[in-house]
Amino acid sequence: MFSHILISAMKYKALFLSPMIPSTNLSETLGFFRDTLDFSTVMETEAYIVCQKDHLTIHILSAGQEIGEIELYLEVDNVDTIWSKIKDNLIGLKFKEPFNQGYGMREIHICIPHTNALLFIGQKLL
Repeated sequence: MFSHILISAMKYKALFLSPMIPSTNLSETLGFFRDTLDFSTVMETEAYIVCQKDHLTIHILSAGQEIGEIELYLEVDNVDTIWSKIKDNLIGLKFKEPFNQGYGMREIHICIPHTNALLFIGQKLL
């Protein structure tokens, strides 16, 4: 267990906590974030891409044969507005249309192309 005293003694400003998603097809995974979710490319090499939207970043890396799993939660102010803008870009992907969760969130679930990653897009229900 981590020490509460040690953590409170560390004085620094956290800038980002960026998920790193392994992908078997970097260009198609990048296309999903760029074309569907309106992220821009900050850095791109043959094996590594960093995308950004507002103050959020995501790192996409080239995956080997054994690809790991990850889930991401993107909290937004209006799920239904986003849904109306992205639904036509999701053809061929696994997804769940907007629905209300029992824990007070309205969500969309999308399997990110060529990864073992699930993207939750959610907003607090009022």
